[in-house]
Amino acid sequence: MTTEAPVHPGRSISRTVLAATLTILAVLGALALVYLLRGPLSWLAIAGFIAVAVSGPVGRLQKHMPRGLAVLLVYVGVLLVPAIVGLIVVPPLVRAASDLIDQAPFYADEVQRYVQGNETLRDLDDDFDLVAQLERQADQLPARVGDAATWLGDLGIGIVNSVFAGVTILILSVFLVGSGRRWMDGLLDVGTPKHAARIKTVLDRMAGAVGAYIGGAIVQAGIAGGLAFVVMTVLGVPFAAPLAVIVALFGLIPMIGATIAAVIVGIVTVFNDFPTATIVWVIWAVVYQQVENTVIQPRIQKRAVGVHPLGVMIAVLFGGTLLGVTGALLAVPVAASLQIGVEAWWEYRKEIGDVPRLDDSDTDPDAGPDGGDPGAGEAGPPTPGTPPGDASPAPG
Repeated sequence: MTTEAPVHPGRSISRTVLAATLTILAVLGALALVYLLRGPLSWLAIAGFIAVAVSGPVGRLQKHMPRGLAVLLVYVGVLLVPAIVGLIVVPPLVRAASDLIDQAPFYADEVQRYVQGNETLRDLDDDFDLVAQLERQADQLPARVGDAATWLGDLGIGIVNSVFAGVTILILSVFLVGSGRRWMDGLLDVGTPKHAARIKTVLDRMAGAVGAYIGGAIVQAGIAGGLAFVVMTVLGVPFAAPLAVIVALFGLIPMIGATIAAVIVGIVTVFNDFPTATIVWVIWAVVYQQVENTVIQPRIQKRAVGVHPLGVMIAVLFGGTLLGVTGALLAVPVAASLQIGVEAWWEYRKEIGDVPRLDDSDTDPDAGPDGGDPGAGEAGPPTPGTPPGDASPAPG
């Protein structure tokens, strides 16, 4: 006769508490590590999206030239984009700032003459001395060039840091384009072949959706910027080219980017030709946004995964809060990838639930003991009066 060792409830509870405590500490430690590495992790995420975006052009060029040359040409084009944007935007802004500093006293005199010619503004000036304060600030503006130099120095340091981050991200994306798929396939081949094939299919769908969205967003932003440049040129709005670039860049931000760009240009038209240019621009912006939302965007983004507008807004808010403008730009591709992943997981769970559960012998439930017909080797139903288990009555 054997006796079982007594179970100590206290020991079991202590082990459970210890395991739960260690698990919580491990999760907190992982979250803290992610927070500390949020900068490099965000760079890696951006590099991944860039790699997915350029993989399509690289694949098309690879059909006509070696892959290395195709990657080089695509990334040269990627580097030319910010350089061209800088050449278009920065020089006019620098000239405008220099002219503002030089002409500030003249503008103050113009404001004073305008105020003296208006009775209401003249009364306000008598009460609050607004013009005198404006003139004092205008006279002090050239003396503050040194402060502006300090500010520009800090801005230069920020630009240098941004350039370093951009170069690092581009290098990471080059490595991902060159070897990322091979690394991913190697990791997936370690697991079950059936699951690896399913995961590869899902990843290909995500890559296709992200690439289609990014390419479509760039085309859509280019159309918005080009048409805005034409309209501003016809209206005689100053700095039409830099403002068109701003319209294109803000057009990359879903839901709210086009509205912000339209407001910026509208403010410029107020100081240029009010109210004619402002009214024409507002009408154009409203009409174009309607056309873009109903005609241009559906045609361009028809290959991308559709995300509900509420999901887009939530993704943009979360992405903008976490990573600023970059997060807002990447919000919709991330949301589309998550949607594809959730749909694939849900389909997999449904497949598991629909598969009939077999016993340990893995035999057909309709087959007999020997795997043949149900009646083979098995007695028929007993006759009345026959004990169970006997096919026929026992001999007398």
